[in-house]
Amino acid sequence: MLNSTTRAARTGGKHRKHSPNKGRVALVAVATGAVSTAGAGGAAAANLQQTSSTEAANIEYELANDVDAAEIVDQVVEAAPQILSIAEYKPTTNLEEQLGKAVQYSTERAEADLAARAPSVVKPAEGTFTSGFGPRWGTMHNGIDIANAVGTPILSVMDGTVIDSGPASGYGNWIRIKHDDGSMSVYGHMVSLDVAVGERVTAGQKIAGMGSLGFSTGSHLHFEIHQPGGGPIDPQPWFAQHGISL
Repeated sequence: MLNSTTRAARTGGKHRKHSPNKGRVALVAVATGAVSTAGAGGAAAANLQQTSSTEAANIEYELANDVDAAEIVDQVVEAAPQILSIAEYKPTTNLEEQLGKAVQYSTERAEADLAARAPSVVKPAEGTFTSGFGPRWGTMHNGIDIANAVGTPILSVMDGTVIDSGPASGYGNWIRIKHDDGSMSVYGHMVSLDVAVGERVTAGQKIAGMGSLGFSTGSHLHFEIHQPGGGPIDPQPWFAQHGISL
């Protein structure tokens, strides 16, 4: 009969049969359930996403069908790059003639500009005012006298046309100019004459050289201004009206 020591030794040498761990089995079950639930949820989400995409596509398709085709064509045309029409290059002909005309036109414009800037009335000569308009030595002095050296330039007081240029009794030589406003200017005692009858003159143009010919006591200019259709008037206030002092 085996003793207790021997039984214990035999019993300790036998292989034990391990029983399954209940806690581990429960954990696996929970994890499996979670995976299953997640799978079901993912499938549902995928289903929902697919449905939404399909509905959106249907809506876009319907909206596209509602758009007017002509409107789409207009939008495409507007967005398309525009092709500019460029004139065909042609070599310039008669270049020299065109340049000549351009120069002539420029010259005429410059002359017109100068004419527009020119004063309408100028002083007839520089010098000393020696005698005024009115009675003098028992006669009527119909103008004014401006004294200076022989040859001092005498100028036309306004634009006009020369109607007399040459010898005249009492004046020695005279020049008469009919102006555009109908008035007339008279210049006397000149030593030289620079313009002829019929010649067109402008304000400030030299018409003669000062002298002492005719009834004169020294080199000077005798100047008269006659109103349109009338006789001589005092030149001094007439010049003053045009901003000229003698």
